[in-house]
Formats: sequence, C-alpha cells, structure tokens
Amino acid sequence: MGARSSKNTTQNNRSDGHLLEYFRNTFVRGGGGTNPPPPPILVDYLVVAGGGGGGKSNAGGGGAGGFRSFTAETLSTQTSYTVTVGAGGVGGTSSLGSNGSNSVAFSQTAIGGGGGGGRVTVYNGANGGSGGGGGSDGTNVGTGGTGTAGQGSNGAPGVTGPTGPGGGGGGSSGAGTTGSGSGGGAGGAGTASSITGSSVTRAGGGGGGNNSGTAGAGGAGGGGSGGINGGPSATAGTVNTGGGGGGGEGTAAAGAAGGSGVVILRYANTFTISNPGGGLTLSTAVDGSFNVTTVTAGTGNVSFA
Repeated sequence: MGARSSKNTTQNNRSDGHLLEYFRNTFVRGGGGTNPPPPPILVDYLVVAGGGGGGKSNAGGGGAGGFRSFTAETLSTQTSYTVTVGAGGVGGTSSLGSNGSNSVAFSQTAIGGGGGGGRVTVYNGANGGSGGGGGSDGTNVGTGGTGTAGQGSNGAPGVTGPTGPGGGGGGSSGAGTTGSGSGGGAGGAGTASSITGSSVTRAGGGGGGNNSGTAGAGGAGGGGSGGINGGPSATAGTVNTGGGGGGGEGTAAAGAAGGSGVVILRYANTFTISNPGGGLTLSTAVDGSFNVTTVTAGTGNVSFA
C-alpha cells in the first residue's frame, strides 16, 4: 500500500508540473509559448547622402547628396534596422571629383551627389543624387550631371571663354546655375526641414571654379564655394549636410570635398533607441514630447524599445 501511494504521488507531481507549464505557456507567454508581437512605433526620418567633390581647375561644383524625407513610418520595436551615413566625395586632383557615398535608413537609400567635371579629360559633371557641374578649359565645356528624381536636381554646364568658368552643382531643391564669361556658376539650393524642431537647410550644390573674375557661390544648405585663380581656394561642403564641394580654380588647383550626409530620426519620447553592435556615431535630444536622434557617421543597426 505504501509503495502504491508513493507511485501515485509521483504521477500527480508530474501531472501538476505539466499543468503549470501549460498555464505559463497559455496565459503568461501568450499561448503555445509564442510571445505577443512587439508594439509598433511611428518614426519621421530624414536621409541625406554625401555630397560630390568639386572638379579640378576651372571646374564644376559637386552635386548635393540625395535628400529624402519620410513621415509617420510604422516600424517595429525590438527589431534591428540598418543605418548608413554616406561620406562626402573627394575633390578632383586630376579632373573629375568623386561622387559622394549613399546613405541608407530602414531600406530607403539616398544617392550620393555627382562629382564636378574638370578642366581636362573629363569635362562632364557626374550623375548622382544631384548632378555635378560641368568643367571648362575655355574651349571644351562639359555638361552638367543629372540628378535623381525625388532626391535632387541637375548640375549646370561649363562656359566657353577666356576664363573658362565651371558650372554649379545641383542642389536638392534647385538646379545649379551656368556661369558667365567672368563668373563661375552658383550651386543649386538645398531643402529646409524642421525634423529637429527648427528649420535647417541641407543638400546645397557646390559652386563652380573660375580662372579669374568671381567664383560660383555655394548653394544654400552647405554647398561649398568655387575657387578663383590667385584668390580664395574652393571650399568643402559642410559636414553632415550633404553639400557639394566647390570646383577648383586656375590650371592646377584641386576641387574641394563634398560634405558628409546625415540620418535624423524623430519619434515619441516614450521610446528609447539603441545601437546594437555599435558602428554608428549618434546622439539624442528631446524636443517636447519627441526624441530626435541624429546619426552623423558610420554603418550599423538601430533598435527601438
């Protein structure tokens, strides 16, 4: 009898354990061991690519990096999303400036700005988020590069004449302008955004360089100005604006670098953000009931909780 009682007690304990596990799975874990789906989050975000570098010598300005803006996108918490901030293109040292690098967030890509055309070999501005301006040697002139629809504008051509000015690089909201016989073309205007809580203009095109006279001004939104032979050198696009670099001047001067891009996220401050695995340079500020996270460099993942 005692042995029989012990056996029944063991069976009952096993049964109780199975019942307890069933209870945990069904009522605590959400049924069958499957966790409930994480809550969604609405995110506004801005993706700006790196600006193109200006060309060498009487050169076109670099095109601005592609500019893309998204509002109230539904994302998942507890999910890793890849973010990349594109670098600015290098200024031309032999002719054409290099294109800026793409920026990416939540599978949306902004295209790097086109490099500015140079005085020799490669006169045409490159295509990109916005197109680079064309270069000139006074006789041979390059065309402006083509911008990407929905992200930027076209660059302007170079100009014939004794000073051979380069064309302005395209900006995200305006095309580069063609210079005159004595002046380089101006970079196209960028686009204003209030995602941080205040209006900031980004992604302006770089100005064209010139052998003499005046240089092309950089476009509003971080575009660098072109250079003048014997005068100021070309200036770089502003960091984290995607501005195009200014075109070089004279017969030897290199173009200036494009500005790096940026990714900015705006979301309710009831959520937090992390960078699992590292790789990103980011900071978060509070604007009323929202967090604003600015990613200024790198490639990595972000996750919300």
